[in-house]
Amino acid sequence: MTVWDEVVGQRRAVATLREAAAAAHRVAVGEEVAAGEMTHAWLFTGPPGSGRSVAARAFAAALQCERDGTGCGECPGCHTVSTRTHADVHIVVPEGLSIAVQEMRSIVLTAGRLPSLGRWQVVLVEDADRLTEAASNALLKAVEEPPARTVFLLCAPSTHPDDVSVTIRSRCRVVPLGTPSAEAVADVLVKRDGIDPADAEWAAQAAQGHVGRARRLARDAEARRRREAVLSVPAALTSIGACFDAADRLVTSAEQEAAALSAELDGPEADALRQAFGAGGTGKGAAAATRGTAGALKELERRQRSRSTRTQRDALDRALVDLAAFYRDVLLAQCGAAVRPAHPDAAADVRRLAGVLSPEGALQRLDAVLRCREALELNVKPRIAVEAMTVALRLP
Repeated sequence: MTVWDEVVGQRRAVATLREAAAAAHRVAVGEEVAAGEMTHAWLFTGPPGSGRSVAARAFAAALQCERDGTGCGECPGCHTVSTRTHADVHIVVPEGLSIAVQEMRSIVLTAGRLPSLGRWQVVLVEDADRLTEAASNALLKAVEEPPARTVFLLCAPSTHPDDVSVTIRSRCRVVPLGTPSAEAVADVLVKRDGIDPADAEWAAQAAQGHVGRARRLARDAEARRRREAVLSVPAALTSIGACFDAADRLVTSAEQEAAALSAELDGPEADALRQAFGAGGTGKGAAAATRGTAGALKELERRQRSRSTRTQRDALDRALVDLAAFYRDVLLAQCGAAVRPAHPDAAADVRRLAGVLSPEGALQRLDAVLRCREALELNVKPRIAVEAMTVALRLP
């Protein structure tokens, strides 16, 4: 199994990246390559679930592949990149709502060194649209004058690629990705994850081409329960009171999901930090070593709060995507279109609302869901944004 097998439904992009990885290998061994075959900066764009970071990691592995840059998936270079332990591959994943300038400066400084194990220093920035202005400027300097053996891989959503600095974008080769088909997602769930074909087909359709979400729906009963709760909302919005109750359930569910993640990660992270500063140690240097603990813990708590906020927003966004697809199904039912619905298990509620709403009414409600997503992106308070949405979704 090669590293490219992880990239689902992106045949054209994989062909481009394979050629570039082969060219990079030839560059590394001193051969000449044509201009444009290999470049030092890449921008992966695509909708959520298209596999931007997966494709970028596969390319990073191919760049470090010890078998002529093929991305074999078996050599030590491919294996260490896949397990995120390669010394020359630096992956930046925002834990909060943004990537701070201090983190980017540190990564850029490290990336300026010569490779220690592989042929390239690789900097992979997931969600590059979350770079602060100062962090973007720090990255820009490195992208404008890159070290000879450094490659930058940036990932950004295709809906907002303009959130990445236009100057950075102009120096990158863009790799556009599309939403993989339900068939391609189901196939990888069966072959890679060993999921029952019927369950894989249902999960792939329900996830609307999002590979990670399809895997969660197929494996996690709690994820399926949350989805069912979201899909029950449209038919229940019969009064203003019901609208506010539904909004409260949606926000509370997202808050609980964020709290569960925090409970799992926050404590061990704080304990590891205290231990790193020498907590519990004895001897002459123990007291001096722990003097900086308070400031470091305060910074850790700030990052953890930011991560919790992002987790809550992400959970709400998944719910909104399901709601948008529900109203799409209503429109399909009203128009009699021969298109597979996103939520076949909600067919009864879809038929009911198709008879209650006009096509214009269904479209207005779809727009209300999309406006709520935009409001959350603009940092409107989640409860206010969701309450405004559910009121707009109220049945006539």
